[in-house]
Amino acid sequence: MSGFDGAAGSVAERLRTWEWIYLGYLVFLPAQPYFSPDPAWWEWPLAIGVCAVTVLLYAVALLRNRSTWGVWASVVPMAVLGALTTPFNAAASVLFIYAAAAAGNSLPWRVARRWFAGLTVLDCATALLSQVPVSYRLLGFGSALVMIWVIGLLELRQRDRRQELENQRLRNDQVELLATLAERERIARDLHDLLGHSLTAVVMRAQLTKELVVADPERARAESEEIERNAREALAAVRSTVTGWRRTSVRAELEVARRTLAGTGVTLRVNVDGEPGLVAATEHELGLALREAVTNVARHARASSCRIGLDTDGERVRLVIADDGIGGDAPEGTGLTGLRERITKLGGSVQRSGSAGTTLVITVPVEAAG
Repeated sequence: MSGFDGAAGSVAERLRTWEWIYLGYLVFLPAQPYFSPDPAWWEWPLAIGVCAVTVLLYAVALLRNRSTWGVWASVVPMAVLGALTTPFNAAASVLFIYAAAAAGNSLPWRVARRWFAGLTVLDCATALLSQVPVSYRLLGFGSALVMIWVIGLLELRQRDRRQELENQRLRNDQVELLATLAERERIARDLHDLLGHSLTAVVMRAQLTKELVVADPERARAESEEIERNAREALAAVRSTVTGWRRTSVRAELEVARRTLAGTGVTLRVNVDGEPGLVAATEHELGLALREAVTNVARHARASSCRIGLDTDGERVRLVIADDGIGGDAPEGTGLTGLRERITKLGGSVQRSGSAGTTLVITVPVEAAG
């Protein structure tokens, strides 16, 4: 039942259109017997009957939803009805104009123009066979001769305009969908980087605090305060990530790395060669890459020391994170995959080696960095 209601609603929507106003030209059909000094008895029924049939065919043209089927359901019957009627009522040549409009609304340019040419020939042929006085004949057939092409070509252009607007709407919808997907991926990557690092720090400090509660209460208290601070920072970062305003930097992540690795007993050495002059977007991505790499050192490396270097050679900026842990060639997880995606979007590269410890070399072009 709902399907029937939907179809009925679609039909009603297509019928509610201002295009019905074009049927006003049908008033010319009864005008001929009205102004004729001595009309035959059949002229009035002919004019009224043709008007009624034309209204039905016009409704079919509106309902056909611009399909090829509409050509045979509206264009051809209108042309045939016009050819049969115009020898007796010159105003019936308006049906050729309706047929041209329907063809322009339904058919490709080349095919539609052939229809216009055919309707023109039909208009001229019926003018020669017409029994209507010459004065009425020239008025009806002459105007139709011009309007077949004017209205037909206008309908073709309007149809193309509607199609272009529809294509533009589809393109806009696609762009909006891609933007939504990209934003979801961004949030997913940021949350992974953020929560992976923050929760690792919290877990490790909580384990350390548990061991220090009896042995060193003062240090345990300091570690618990650090846990609270990390948790608050993580909560604030989650909020800013979801709203899209979260930004970090290499400098800020270096400070976080010192605290994180200190809590796991890893000695950190930092070597920053001057100021590479990173733009905010690139610095944010490199900062997140640094965070992911340090998190992996704290979680998996079992390292005793870690080295972080940042330098530039004039063509590219290079970030190096190296540890002396267990290394290995294990498959990359979600974090490293997301890191590669971030750096690739900047036109950079990520190299990972795991023979003696693990070394991660991240490079981005100076054009993206400065």
